[in-house]
Amino acid sequence: MKVIGVFTNDFRFFYEVVRLLKERGEPFVSLGRDGSVPPSVGVVITTSQEKESVRFGKVVGIDDPVEAINTARCLLAGGTNYRTIVVGVDPGKSTGLALFGEGKLLASETVGSPEQVADNISRLLRCLSYSRSLARVGDGDPTKGNRIIRSIWSLFDEVELVDETGTSVRSEEPDVAAAKRIAMTKGERLEELPMVEPTPGEVRDIQRLSRIESQGSVTISTSLAHSVALGQLTLSQAISEQRRSEGRVRTGSG
Repeated sequence: MKVIGVFTNDFRFFYEVVRLLKERGEPFVSLGRDGSVPPSVGVVITTSQEKESVRFGKVVGIDDPVEAINTARCLLAGGTNYRTIVVGVDPGKSTGLALFGEGKLLASETVGSPEQVADNISRLLRCLSYSRSLARVGDGDPTKGNRIIRSIWSLFDEVELVDETGTSVRSEEPDVAAAKRIAMTKGERLEELPMVEPTPGEVRDIQRLSRIESQGSVTISTSLAHSVALGQLTLSQAISEQRRSEGRVRTGSG
């Protein structure tokens, strides 16, 4: 079985990659300073700056350790033609992803923004050979979930909405753990793209968060909170816009 090789002179990158590989139980070897690659290695992880110095067919030169490992694992699995690839997605404050091929976990990670999900999944899918693709998205956060579904719709043959009841677990990576369970849980197949419509409760909660982030100095308007829920603005951008708006009102009234 081919394993991952790690080559870098960046101590921090090396430490974090090795820590994650050990944590995941992923076999690997540390390559020497000359970058020579033994026959047991199927893919090499290094930094973007050092990528050109590694003379090997499959080299992952990515500075983010989690992204580098996920890409390397998919490249190792790329020689297999999977019948079905399943991706589980757990929407929430941070989004958990878990990618399986024939029931085997190939990659998992946490993504900050719903709009980043499609890019991360697309990058992983490009490494693989498969006949059918299925995405399963949890229903715990409908607004973010629908934003994600709309962004990944064209990447998959089928998209299912999964009841998240019982998928939450205590873990160091709860979003990833939930995504794994969602991937393994049959959901309701979606026949058309869902609409994204934040609830009044979600809008009020974003307004509450704006007060917390601004240390009580600003409560953003309902329209700005609605834009944040849709992903059109970040919370920080909405707070800045609210401050500008209030400043214009004070200037005009003076």
